[in-house]
Amino acid sequence: MTQPSTDSNRFAFGANWARFLTVLDDDRIQEAEKSLKTMLGVEDLQGKTFLDIGSGSGLFSLAARRLGAKVHSFDYDLQSVACTAELKRRYFPDDTQWQVESGSALDKDYMSSLGEFDIVYSWGVLHHTGAMYTGIELAQQRVAGGGKLFISIYNDQGGQSHRWRGIKKLYNELPSIFRVPYMLIILIPRGTKYFLFSTLKGKPFEYINSVINYSKYSSRGMSKWHDMVDWIGGYPFDVAKPEDIFSFCYDRGFSLVRLKTCGGGLACNEYVFTK
Repeated sequence: MTQPSTDSNRFAFGANWARFLTVLDDDRIQEAEKSLKTMLGVEDLQGKTFLDIGSGSGLFSLAARRLGAKVHSFDYDLQSVACTAELKRRYFPDDTQWQVESGSALDKDYMSSLGEFDIVYSWGVLHHTGAMYTGIELAQQRVAGGGKLFISIYNDQGGQSHRWRGIKKLYNELPSIFRVPYMLIILIPRGTKYFLFSTLKGKPFEYINSVINYSKYSSRGMSKWHDMVDWIGGYPFDVAKPEDIFSFCYDRGFSLVRLKTCGGGLACNEYVFTK
């Protein structure tokens, strides 16, 4: 049985999501719903079953449930499980159509026990397991005939991705008291660069506005700070080129129906496949 990396430097995703829940509001939830509807090409999820692999904060499980799906959420990180359970408690207490539990995306027996789903969703998760392609294959096996697989995977930038892997590993090796200063050392020069670019275009407040209104600019309802903590700290860290993900899924009977790239940058490429 393969388990997610037990590296002692593994990032504590759940702790970051717990902090994110303090800023979660209806606007962010609606943006998450919009993201699902856009990528899946639907207006709602009534009558559909939805598997959220690595549910994290629980935001997208909540969005799927609000859109009408029967939802099964799980995460390997116990604090993430607690976050998802907290959102269920807030918005759908005692709801039998939303199940939340602990589980591993790399546990073949556990994954097989779940059955099949109309939509299998795993956004920004499988590249953090330490065995990305195993995770993708096990996720594929949970998709019902005619169902959809919606995943996002970090874009492969070659040497730049290798450097970021080192940055992420070092973040997790540092004592917690040094992590915020370390983040600022990395992020301030990048933020300054983007601010100067917007100023040179004659739009000095463009970058500032994008930070303040990040939940809308990101199209996923996330917050800038919590996304940045996740980005700097997210380790283990695997990447892939779009053509590699396409070939891997195509060879296993999946057809690509929607692709949203990060424009060749360091962020995630998003894929929706049908079985």
